[in-house]
Amino acid sequence: MADVASPFGAVPVSSLVSCAYNDKIVHYKIASGYNTDIFYGDFVKWHDNNPNVTIQKDTGTTSMTPIGVFLGCSYTDPVSGEFRQSQYYPANTAANDIVAYVQSDPFVVMKMQCDGPVDQDDLGKNCAIAQVAGSTLIGTSRNVVDISEVDVTNTLPVKIIDFVDGPGTAVNENFPDVLVMFNVGHQLLNPTGV
Repeated sequence: MADVASPFGAVPVSSLVSCAYNDKIVHYKIASGYNTDIFYGDFVKWHDNNPNVTIQKDTGTTSMTPIGVFLGCSYTDPVSGEFRQSQYYPANTAANDIVAYVQSDPFVVMKMQCDGPVDQDDLGKNCAIAQVAGSTLIGTSRNVVDISEVDVTNTLPVKIIDFVDGPGTAVNENFPDVLVMFNVGHQLLNPTGV
């Protein structure tokens, strides 16, 4: 319900490019022992972790440099020795085969919940992201669109491109769902390398 704050991070739903939407999942390494939880629906970025480029959580709020949306990972459990697939990456996991599944399309359309009411005038505006600790119980992000930071500022990381009207969510309710896209900073479109 849009009157209940129940954030779920960024959920890829389509793409702006004129082809069939196929999630465009790419596998990237996460460094062994990386010290931050990454949840399903969090934004992630490339990091030059000499000698390898690896994935890290993008913790930006008013600016970001994302490579995409984290959609889970796999690794060999350092305790049991078993192969594990997980909705989230638990911080400090010591394994040399950690693989992140990342939706890396720079033109991806994502559904996100807002942390307050939205009105028709917010369509096409740019917004910040409120970084909220994810759920280790179900492995999902709890990041939201920070609607208090809605503006025309061209450096804000996401743009509202549509509203989700339907059962449980609508414009002008307290915590509506919106469709957003990356506004600036996507690493695949950045002419400067990592």
